[in-house]
Amino acid sequence: MSLEIRVPQLPESVADATLVAWRKQPGQSVSRDENLADLETDKVVLEVPSPINGVLREIKVPAGTSVKSGELLAVLDEAAAASAGAAASAGTNAATNGASAQSAAAVSAPRTGPAARRVIEENKLTPGSIAGSAPGGRVTKTDALAAASAASASAGADRPTPPATPAAAAIEARTGRVDQRVPMTRLRARIAERLIQAQSTQALLTSFNEVDLGAVQELRARYKEGFEKKHGVKLGFMSFFVTAVVAALKRFPVVNASVENNDIVYHEYFDIGVAVSTERGLMVPVLRDADTLSFAAIEQRIGEFALRARSGAITLEDLTGGTFSITNGGTFGSLMSTPIVNAPQSAILGMHKIQDRAMVIKAQVVVRPMMYVALTYDHRIIDGREAVQFLVAVKDCLEDPSRLLIGV
Repeated sequence: MSLEIRVPQLPESVADATLVAWRKQPGQSVSRDENLADLETDKVVLEVPSPINGVLREIKVPAGTSVKSGELLAVLDEAAAASAGAAASAGTNAATNGASAQSAAAVSAPRTGPAARRVIEENKLTPGSIAGSAPGGRVTKTDALAAASAASASAGADRPTPPATPAAAAIEARTGRVDQRVPMTRLRARIAERLIQAQSTQALLTSFNEVDLGAVQELRARYKEGFEKKHGVKLGFMSFFVTAVVAALKRFPVVNASVENNDIVYHEYFDIGVAVSTERGLMVPVLRDADTLSFAAIEQRIGEFALRARSGAITLEDLTGGTFSITNGGTFGSLMSTPIVNAPQSAILGMHKIQDRAMVIKAQVVVRPMMYVALTYDHRIIDGREAVQFLVAVKDCLEDPSRLLIGV
C-alpha cells in the first residue's frame, strides 16, 4: 500500500516553507515517526515524520524548494517494508554484518539539531567524528562548522589552489583577503525584514533608567537552595523582571497595547515574550498569561523554551503573539543598548549587565550592583511620561520586591 507524504498544515501567518534537506533517499527503509525531511519556515525548523514503517519510494520535491501546506512531498510504500524485511532476513552474513555496523554507527552517532545536520550534510562530514559541546554530547551548529572548517583546511593542504576570478584576484592582491558569501537562512532574512519593518512603521524612542539589584540578589542568595530543591529549577533574575513588568503594565496599560490601523488595541491579558538566543538567531517564545504564573512556573517555562529553541524543537505556537517583550543583553556583557520593538507590539524592555558601581545613598558613597534598563517604545501611542513612569514602576518593584507581594 502506498502512502502520500504531504507538507504539514502551516499556521495562517506562515505562507510557505523551504524544504531544507531530505533525511532519507528513495529505496531506504524508514521507521514510524522517523524524520523524513526538514522544513524551514520564517521562525522554526519543522520535521516531517513518517506515519508508518515502510520504504521511501519516490521524492516529489527536491531540497531547496519552497512548499505550501498540503503539497505532496514524497510517496512511501508500506508493502515494500515487508519485502525489504524478508530480503534482509534471507541475506548473506556479509549483509547482516553490514547492517549491524550501520546500526552500531547509528547508535554511536551523536544527537544533532536540524541546523547542525544541514552543515554536516553539506560538507559531507561523518557525524560520529564530531565531538558535541552541548549537554548530552549533542552536536551544535558551531561544532559542525568547526569540524567543516578543520576538514576544509586539511583537504586544502593537499589540493592545488583553484584559479581565482579576475575580480577576486584583484581584491586578494590588494588586501590579501578573500570574502565568503553565504546566503541568509529564512529565519535570518525574516528577522531582518521584521526589524526594518518596525523601524519604518513605528516612531521608536528609547528611555533609560538604572536599577539597584541588591535586594533581588539578597533574596536569591537566601532562598536559592530551598527554591531549587522544591521546584527543581534555579531562581533566576528573569522571574523577578517578568513579575515586575506585569505589575507595571497593569498600571500603564498603553504600554501593553498595539496599533491596528487607526485604532489602539488595549490587551487585557499579559503574554510576555522572552528573547532567547540560538544558533539560528534570536527567538522570542511567549509566556502566556504571565500574570497568573508563579516565580517557579516562570523559571520552568523559560528554561523549557530555551532548551527547545536551541535544540530546534520550538513550535510556531510558542513564538506567536505576545503583548510585550523582554530581552537580556547582559548575558553577553552588554552594558547598555536600545532594543528594537517586536512589532506589532509597542514596547520592549532591555536588561543589561549587572555591574558594581559607586552610588551615593543617604549622603554616603557605597558600592551597589547596578543594571541599566532600557524601554524602547512606539511614540505614536506611548508618551514619554508614561514610558518613564513605567520604567520607574519596574525599578521600584525590583529595588523593593516586597511590593510584588502586597501589590503596591
